Amino acid sequence: MNGMSWKIHSVLTGRIALLGEFGKLSAIDKQAVNQRLWLGETGLEGDQQADPKHHGGMEKALHHYPFEHYAYWREGWQAGEASLAQLLAVPGAFGENLSTSGLTEADVCVGDVYRIGGALIQVSQPRQPCWKLNVRFGRADMSRQVQDTRRTGWYYRVLEPGEIGAGDFLERLARPHPDWSIERLLRVLYVERENWAALAEMADLATLTPSWRTTITKRLASRQVESWTSRLDTPGN
Repeated sequence: MNGMSWKIHSVLTGRIALLGEFGKLSAIDKQAVNQRLWLGETGLEGDQQADPKHHGGMEKALHHYPFEHYAYWREGWQAGEASLAQLLAVPGAFGENLSTSGLTEADVCVGDVYRIGGALIQVSQPRQPCWKLNVRFGRADMSRQVQDTRRTGWYYRVLEPGEIGAGDFLERLARPHPDWSIERLLRVLYVERENWAALAEMADLATLTPSWRTTITKRLASRQVESWTSRLDTPGN
């Protein structure tokens, strides 16, 4: 039902910096911001993107990651991994711009419209994890774990720009696709990969990011699942 709301615990931005030992640049290291920020059509004021081809832009203006997933990742690691425990002590480890509790991929549907502060935003797609998570966490399979567990978070497009900040409430105003949660989108794309009927329905979701619909349409036409290797595997490994 509409009218539900969730408190934003943190609004986060990042600056472009070197990532790991590969000479690659990234702004995945997000830090909480205390003041209110302007949210424009392509993202938050002060939030940088090193790879605009794959990150940021109008369809990925904001990344939202549930803070309750952090406990899952901490519990799955070996004792003594102090650096990883420190990385997961506060939001920002996954490059997210918004952090909340009580809202996960199972609770959010593509096309959901939310009011946050002075802005209006709409869920556009799940996140597709990339190899930069491997470098960020020092684990060669981290991106694959995020994909396999479907703990990816999701992106928003901005329908109406405005100021937002920590403490604002994310209030749901509309839900055009109640049958298509982020979790279901991920399950069909990555697990039920040859569920042609579901994929055909996904391709017709008007609020799903065009690049996703293109990928799905190609899979339907070729009856072949696209390769994820270049996205998930760290270059040089």
